[in-house]
Amino acid sequence: MSTTEILLWVILPYTCLAVFVVGHYWRYKYDKFGWTTRSSQLYERRLLRWGSPLFHFGILFVLAGHIVGLGIPSSWTEAVGMSEHAYHILAVLTGAVAGFCTLAGLAILIYRRRTVGPVFSATTRNDKFMYVLLTATILFGLSNTVLGNVIGQASDYRETVSPWFRSIFYFQPRPELMAEAGIGYQLHAISAFLLFATWPFTRLVHVFSAPVGYFTRPYIVYRSRTDQLGSRPAARGWDRVGPTR
Repeated sequence: MSTTEILLWVILPYTCLAVFVVGHYWRYKYDKFGWTTRSSQLYERRLLRWGSPLFHFGILFVLAGHIVGLGIPSSWTEAVGMSEHAYHILAVLTGAVAGFCTLAGLAILIYRRRTVGPVFSATTRNDKFMYVLLTATILFGLSNTVLGNVIGQASDYRETVSPWFRSIFYFQPRPELMAEAGIGYQLHAISAFLLFATWPFTRLVHVFSAPVGYFTRPYIVYRSRTDQLGSRPAARGWDRVGPTR
């Protein structure tokens, strides 16, 4: 293996994953008040009503497809009776639909963020860089699904990309497998790991947020400041003073 291949398919993934984990820990420990999406719904709702569901539901299906495609070996799907051809057709159809929905939703959200003044003012440099990486990652993945499977001859990523991805978490990396994959899959993998590295420092941290404490938090008690509606008499020394003449 060449130095470049080891750098791209061994060192880069582990470095990005380490930044991903340590960065989230640092962000949660030292920037809890910044752990938010900085909602901009008050500024504009019409575009958000279309873009947000398209993007979020689309990305969930994309994530599910990646979990199956990268995490489950082909021998497992064949063991449950799904042939490689059936898996291929299902992956292309669902991947293409989910990818286009995600891309359409992201395009609407970026257009909204760029054209609505208050929303654009709330966008940080880290967010802009994140949008570039996120768009590139989605485009590379969608091109692999559409161009590779529909227009041209697709490479069998389940024999190259998937075993390489799993080998990273086994701590037995096999960079030679990724070196055999197509250039589209290589660019998709590089952009995805760079996106993981920037994740903790952008609004994407809200993915790991859940309002669990909302169900167990105590009631908020409101008390009036007037004597008539207050539950306790005013303390001595703070008697009201009549109007001066």
